[in-house]
Amino acid sequence: MKRAPIKLDPIDLASVPLFIGTMLAEAAVLRRTKHKRVLGDMNFADAKALAGTQLPADALVPLGYERKDTTASLSMLVGNVAFGLATVGLLQRLDSMIFSRRIADFGRRKGAIVGAMVLWDFLYYWDHRIQHEVRFFWANHVSHHSSERYNLSTALRQPWSGLSLAWVFLPMPLLGYRAKTTFRAGQLNLLYQYWIHTETIDRLPKPLEAVLNTPSLHRVHHGANPQYLDKNYGGILIIWDKLFGTFEPEVRRIKYGLTKNISTYNPLRIAYHEYAAIGRDVRAARGLKHKLRHVFGPPGWTPPTAHPLGELLSPAGQAS
Repeated sequence: MKRAPIKLDPIDLASVPLFIGTMLAEAAVLRRTKHKRVLGDMNFADAKALAGTQLPADALVPLGYERKDTTASLSMLVGNVAFGLATVGLLQRLDSMIFSRRIADFGRRKGAIVGAMVLWDFLYYWDHRIQHEVRFFWANHVSHHSSERYNLSTALRQPWSGLSLAWVFLPMPLLGYRAKTTFRAGQLNLLYQYWIHTETIDRLPKPLEAVLNTPSLHRVHHGANPQYLDKNYGGILIIWDKLFGTFEPEVRRIKYGLTKNISTYNPLRIAYHEYAAIGRDVRAARGLKHKLRHVFGPPGWTPPTAHPLGELLSPAGQAS
């Protein structure tokens, strides 16, 4: 199979002025509103009950652009592109190997790009969800969530270790989609996700909100509020979240960033701080089980605290 050239294609090149123009326009709109208020945590039932009433505010969250934050996001994009170009040859060889052993030929069917986009979006849901549920993979994705602002530049804050998740998309060549088709499906999916990283669009009409990932629903995904954590993983379609129990509507204003923010604009720290934290936790952990749990357990996992009366309460130490 002929390899795709290792270069940016016309859609990638055309996206550069699009990004610049839309970010400048968004910045001009958001400049009029410096902050928004974030309401106290509440569940959906509470939000419905309180609808239309005066709600207490607990914090101010910055809106719009900030020079250092935007520069950090754009630096992450540059690094992401550089690492992508450096590894594309390896990924092409892997894709070619799997394609030669394909079990179907869906890529030859009429309208193959449509089927490829739906399948890529489905696989992206699981790729995205795995990155939130397994700490080793979260260490790659956390950089995208590290900004405490939410604007179009946040969409460009991309990780540098995406190669670790390449295996999730191997069903594409296995089912007969050629590398060029798979690439185009992923490219269009990620370009779609660019415009939903904004505060300037409220909600779309209900029929679209029911099926598509929208600015409102993706704001939820970037929320550090307890009720919004690990929700709305979809790329273009939100139906996967509704099918697999990870859907959450936007019922209150959102505080962006991490549950424990890293407070840095250094691209290297943004890209690798969680890997360093994993290393520290593994060194400090006692026993192989806990070491592995720090790597492959959920983000935020900590060993259970030993009870001071543990020996007395254990089955072997129970009094008769």
